[in-house]
Amino acid sequence: MNWEAIYRKKVTDADAALSAVQSGNRVYIGGGAGVPKVLIDALVRQAPHLRDVEITHILTFADAPYVDEKYSASFRHNALFIGPAVRKAVNDGRADFTPIFLSEVPALFRNGILPLDVSLISLSPPDEHGFCSFGVEVGSTKPAAGAARVVIAEINRQMPRTLGDSFIHVSRLTQIVEVDYPIPEAPQGGSSELHLRVGEHIAEMIPDGATLQMGIGSIPDAVLQNLGNHRDLGIHTELFSDGVIDMFEAGVITCNRKTFHPGKIISGFLFGSKRLYKFIHNNPIIEMHPSDYVNDPFNIAQNEKMVAINSAIQIDLTGQVCADSIGTRFYSGVGGQIDFIRGAARSKGGLPIIAFLSTAKGDAISRIVPTLTEGAGVITTRNDVHYVVTEYGVANLHGKTVRQRTQALINIAHPKFRDELAHAAHNLGYM
Repeated sequence: MNWEAIYRKKVTDADAALSAVQSGNRVYIGGGAGVPKVLIDALVRQAPHLRDVEITHILTFADAPYVDEKYSASFRHNALFIGPAVRKAVNDGRADFTPIFLSEVPALFRNGILPLDVSLISLSPPDEHGFCSFGVEVGSTKPAAGAARVVIAEINRQMPRTLGDSFIHVSRLTQIVEVDYPIPEAPQGGSSELHLRVGEHIAEMIPDGATLQMGIGSIPDAVLQNLGNHRDLGIHTELFSDGVIDMFEAGVITCNRKTFHPGKIISGFLFGSKRLYKFIHNNPIIEMHPSDYVNDPFNIAQNEKMVAINSAIQIDLTGQVCADSIGTRFYSGVGGQIDFIRGAARSKGGLPIIAFLSTAKGDAISRIVPTLTEGAGVITTRNDVHYVVTEYGVANLHGKTVRQRTQALINIAHPKFRDELAHAAHNLGYM
């Protein structure tokens, strides 16, 4: 039987496909911008017939109706990275959070730590050989599809076809639902003057020929905007957005001097505008891979001059970085920060960087604090931190004493908090 005949036999409607989900099942939902929205809606319509179904996924850029309190008897969510749609449910105790390095998520599924009954995924239309691309989200979704007993796929005409380790054959799919709707987009905004100052400090640190890891947001965009005079930069990152396109078209990003996958932009998932999705479609410079490959610190370290840029909610005067919670309130997750910080630290000429604005809430709160807020989680330990950057400069903490670290961090704190921090440091015996 040829693949077209196999494909047609598996096509059905969403409600019929979701009847495969049974009470007590664990269901994975594709993450990032690769959210199968039609399948999610059909799953929720099955709620009256289901009990104790666990739903798990990483950050998704879509609504999460299954965490509504009225479905609490039917669904229990288990977030591997907390997004805005599930944050309240997690902190209200109606959903769970599993702290995990992004590089280790695929092994949860493959090794049976989180065995999957059903995976709900979004794919591109098949090519002439019957292979569909995972498109904008390969990182955790391809491993989940490979581990689940039942794989239900939306085939979305608007899903771009990305290359690399990003394909699944139609014969591996249990059921297929054909859809045609736009991929979720990230709002594209400008960086503030303060973000641009942070970006300028980081850009001054980056040598020509470096390979960059950065996500989406104001600071990554600000860094990219300050790289116009650089040459032969590369990308190896868990996530990128539209800002990379401008630098590629300007000839700044070429990937020619990369020492791991030279000539290729390596990523696990993508989130941006329609411009980005058009850029990545069938583009041979883009290679998508699962997150246990992209985020493997040993793979990351093979890129010489690897620059990892990550953020923080708080950092204390010894260098402990909190990036996943506000006190005891969970905010996001572990993600790939420590994967890339450790990979860059082991790279020849690498630069592990933690970057953030020095204050929050209109300069009312310092992000550099004497001690982390009670209950705050440590993502990056004081032993892993090398460079910390704010709009006020760069602090190099690697190999420094607590006294030296304290002074360096006070120097890049907002001026209105420096005396207060110094006083607290003396009371703590740091200075």
